[in-house]
Amino acid sequence: MSDATPQELGILAKLVLVLAVVLIVAGVVWHGVTGDAWRRFWHDLVERPDAPMRFRFVLQPLMAAFAAIHDGREDARAGRSPYFMTVLRNPQERVGRLREGLNATARIILLGLVMDVIYQLIVLKTFYPNEALVIALLLAFVPYLIIRGLVLRVARSRIRGPRGEGTDMNRQQ
Repeated sequence: MSDATPQELGILAKLVLVLAVVLIVAGVVWHGVTGDAWRRFWHDLVERPDAPMRFRFVLQPLMAAFAAIHDGREDARAGRSPYFMTVLRNPQERVGRLREGLNATARIILLGLVMDVIYQLIVLKTFYPNEALVIALLLAFVPYLIIRGLVLRVARSRIRGPRGEGTDMNRQQ
């Protein structure tokens, strides 16, 4: 993607946004926003890594890492600024870069939602929509943000070389 052409949201990304809104509304309607709901939320969040299906705590961040590595290298090749810093500090590019990240992680977020629904139904014997959304975002989008920036910096330093000049990789192109 070039900076000049904004990326449109894909079907999966649109589905993730719609599901996020539905899950937030459903969570508030079913369980409310009370002190007890917050305490349960944090308790359940801390208990999940020790519960069945803990493999998702490795699987989702790993999948996000693959997407982030690809996108971070593309950012370095295109000479773009770091993803997360651009999202935070550049309102002109914020929406386009968020679309880009959502398109890259939509499949991973959907997989996380499905796995958390299964987990909740098996272990908790109920469904907390807001918890499912938070877990999916924590395991997919947060690692993507962190790893994409790190990969960009490493790739940029390899392209520039130790003293800032281009490396053999640049000269071959």
